[in-house]
Amino acid sequence: MASELSSAESTKVVAILDRILELELAGLVRYLHYSFMVFGHNRIPIVAWLRAQADESQAHAVAAGEHITNLGGHPSLRIGRLLETHKHNVDEILREALAHEQEGLDEYRKLLAAVTGRSIMLEEYARVQIAAEEAHVAGIGKMLRKPGSIA
Repeated sequence: MASELSSAESTKVVAILDRILELELAGLVRYLHYSFMVFGHNRIPIVAWLRAQADESQAHAVAAGEHITNLGGHPSLRIGRLLETHKHNVDEILREALAHEQEGLDEYRKLLAAVTGRSIMLEEYARVQIAAEEAHVAGIGKMLRKPGSIA
């Protein structure tokens, strides 16, 4: 589908995909780190969730890298910003994860805007990723709510 994008458009799309790749790689590292730092009686299900998020970040990074090379680009070797806050209670971890997922969602929306009407493959990829990121944001939001918070 690269033929539907002009050279300038391809360059812009590759730049967005590189940012997505970097964010997803940062997510992989971030979620693994968080999984090591969870303690207490709820550790097992929380660690399992965090490691599943790490696996998903890796899969998303692979997909972004494949799209970059489909467009003739060279995938970035950088990893997105990794901020160590030394805050490791579950609520703080979830707040950081929420901010990270929102950042990814913003980038996928930029991708969709850049490819709409130009590449069905990339448009569908962006839509699926937006839906996944919106689900993550909503799920983390629920995890941050206190039990009984629905009236």
